[in-house]
Amino acid sequence: MRLSKLASRLKEVKIICGEDWEREIVSLSCYSQETEKSSLFFCLTGKGRDGHAYAKEAIKRGAAALVVERELPVKVPQLLVKNAREAMSLIACAFYGEPSRDLKVIGITGTNGKTTTAHMITEIFRKAGKRVGIIGTLGISYANVRLPNDFTTPDPIVLQRTLAQMRESGIEYVTMEVSAHALYYYKVAGMYFTACIFTNLTQDHLDFFENMSDYGNAKKQLFVGNICPLAIVNGDDSFSKWLLTERKDAKTLVYGLKEKCDVFAEIKSESLTGTEFVLQTFGERRRVKLSITGRHNVYNALASCACAQALGVHSRTIAMALCEMNGVNGRLEKAGEVNGAHIFVDFAHTPDGLEKSLSALKKHCKGRLYCLFGCGGNRDKSKRAVMGETVAKNADFAILTSDNPRFEDPLDILSEIEKGYKSVSRDYVVVPSREEAIAYGVDKLKRGDILLVAGKGGEEYQEIMGIKYPFKDNDIIKSCIIEKQR
Repeated sequence: MRLSKLASRLKEVKIICGEDWEREIVSLSCYSQETEKSSLFFCLTGKGRDGHAYAKEAIKRGAAALVVERELPVKVPQLLVKNAREAMSLIACAFYGEPSRDLKVIGITGTNGKTTTAHMITEIFRKAGKRVGIIGTLGISYANVRLPNDFTTPDPIVLQRTLAQMRESGIEYVTMEVSAHALYYYKVAGMYFTACIFTNLTQDHLDFFENMSDYGNAKKQLFVGNICPLAIVNGDDSFSKWLLTERKDAKTLVYGLKEKCDVFAEIKSESLTGTEFVLQTFGERRRVKLSITGRHNVYNALASCACAQALGVHSRTIAMALCEMNGVNGRLEKAGEVNGAHIFVDFAHTPDGLEKSLSALKKHCKGRLYCLFGCGGNRDKSKRAVMGETVAKNADFAILTSDNPRFEDPLDILSEIEKGYKSVSRDYVVVPSREEAIAYGVDKLKRGDILLVAGKGGEEYQEIMGIKYPFKDNDIIKSCIIEKQR
């Protein structure tokens, strides 16, 4: 595609070295080492990095033009813009032929519940006979393609290329997790969404956002303007009131456990194996037996129901899909049983997420409720003590251990968690090695007990000092169960 055509996608741009304006661009790149001949290279600025410093290397590798935020002393054409990240998203949309215009893309944002909701919607549309793709924390999946995903929401070039490939594969619907970071960095700028879902807003990412207001403002961007023709919001979450005010006359559906919502549920029974409820959707009633425990998963189901029915799926099909669904990898997932005790794995890594999962399990615990958890390094430090306090209030005993320490000392992280935990209880132990901690937890279990292994969910690695070592909670748990049964 010609550089001039790509530049026309930008509203505010200054052209430098215009004599090469019509040159052909064959690829896009924001990493100098991945740049190839006739690429358009984006000089991105961010916390601690400045892509302008890599412009000359990109040119040596064949970059035909640059997108910059300040003019550089180079001879190739430059597109001078105010925000190179936003420009990258807009240009990527154009370069790959505006794939979101040909797909029905459903964007899901919120602190917790994005992954489960995305997978529920995917199963509903598959049950309805639709071809569906999914992009999120657990990876990218469509047709026969399964790909890992380093971010909840991929960077714009990868995202638009993926959407274009989905379109070529005949995909009709795409369920996509949209993180607050993605919205802050304009990763979905220029995209068209058929519907957008808001799950909830609770404390997280305050290492990046200065306060909850800034965090909420980032989430809100998915629902303002023309980006979202249909919004589906959690009516029982306080932040939704703000969203509803912002939406004004735009089409919005509200879901929740209260009858004033457009889509709501009457919970009939709850157990460790799931929740049974009556689904109320636009005057229709359907009985659903969800094989995932916890009321928070009922909320995820309601969001999925509201979205699917608004987009034309019959309530009977929706109910059948939810009843047949086996659960989501690492989301309050039953990992095993040993001597009459139950073990669950969950991705819960926020105070709210831990509280919801522990509360769900506590209702059905006939013995002691154990929680094994830690906190990620180089992330929101302010939530560590709060998470400790939350677990102390909701579990009978805790095993504090490493999560993904990244570049921090695990003992420093554990010390911060302890401060909150000790303010409520002294019933805990610190076992820094996650593998040893799981073995310790499994060994303590007696009939009627429940162990929640929280924080990593379905992750298949543990990140330590920049290296991702193979590690999966489920695998360690299975090995420990076998050892305990010998």
